[in-house]
Amino acid sequence: MTADSTPIPQDIAPETATEDDRPLGVALARGFRRKCPNCGSGPLLRSYLKVNDVCPVCDEELHHHRADDGPAYLTILIVGHLMAPLLLYVFMTWRPEPLVLFTIFAVGCVGLSLYLLPRLKGAVVGFQWSRRMGGFGAST
Repeated sequence: MTADSTPIPQDIAPETATEDDRPLGVALARGFRRKCPNCGSGPLLRSYLKVNDVCPVCDEELHHHRADDGPAYLTILIVGHLMAPLLLYVFMTWRPEPLVLFTIFAVGCVGLSLYLLPRLKGAVVGFQWSRRMGGFGAST
């Protein structure tokens, strides 16, 4: 009802259920932990990067996700922004041999990328689930 006591039509009324029942922070945290964004206990991934079609615990459909290149882009962005300044700092401070520097940072970049990629994919799926993107809006 508005101030003048006229009812607001239901098709115009703001929908608050989309943000109340699927909080973004919780969905991102559960996804980063590679857990179902709905229940937080079922596994989100069945292998390194394959998303389960359905959560085995709460039966939430997860096949709607469209993570595509987002997790890879975020991984490169984060690894690059962490390792590039660190590389410069190590080089300017200790001046190690180029082959030693390359070996250490190559292993570090690959290791960090392999660690972050499935976690960021889970976070992207959690984001999509929270915001009801794609087919996630149809499920309850």
